[in-house]
Amino acid sequence: MAYVVPPPAVVAIPVAGGDDSFPVRRIICVGRNYEAHAREMGKDPTREPPFFFTKPADAVVPDGSAVPYPPETKNLHYEIELVVVIGKEGFEIPEDKALEHVFGYTVGIDLTRRDLQSAAKDLGRPWDWGKAFDNSAPISPIQPVSKIGHPAKGRIWLSVNGAVKQDGDIADLIWSVPEVIAFASRSIRLKAGDVIMTGTPAGVGAIVEGDKVEGGVEGVANIAITIARPQT
Repeated sequence: MAYVVPPPAVVAIPVAGGDDSFPVRRIICVGRNYEAHAREMGKDPTREPPFFFTKPADAVVPDGSAVPYPPETKNLHYEIELVVVIGKEGFEIPEDKALEHVFGYTVGIDLTRRDLQSAAKDLGRPWDWGKAFDNSAPISPIQPVSKIGHPAKGRIWLSVNGAVKQDGDIADLIWSVPEVIAFASRSIRLKAGDVIMTGTPAGVGAIVEGDKVEGGVEGVANIAITIARPQT
């Protein structure tokens, strides 16, 4: 069998400390998973069931990248997140077994075209175009569980041009990593290669061309990107 067009290249995230890479199957994102962020978005922070949206695998860009300012937006936002990397398949995973499915952890930035997202919400439409665009998922190299264990607390932060904008703790996740994995696996079969972005703390805001965005999760990883001129 011959493909009628060239198949897409495998998208991969480096594994820290060596030459290995982790192939990305899909990116699953958790919405409003910190109380203070829910409030700043005008939502009730009560512990309702988690909800999810996705980004394509090829939205991944590596740490240190110059990320072009995306088209069709005048309000590009940063959202720093703890990222969970799934290394073992599972469906309807019990919460107490969930961490057995984790290969490692890292940090990412959920770039968001907030104006497109808000307009879609107002119209009752899906807001994929606000989230799932090219270069919208900068992600750092993965730290395997064998090296760092399963972090349940630690500072999560982001700065723009040296000024801290987000500053929280992953212990404040409304839904913990095991809970998120268990919930997601009730609706879809998680497989090796799935990447879960777990939500962002309060302090999200706009960035523009030329901004240097840095962030990290204590004990896990750091990330830095620069917002570059739009592609033409």
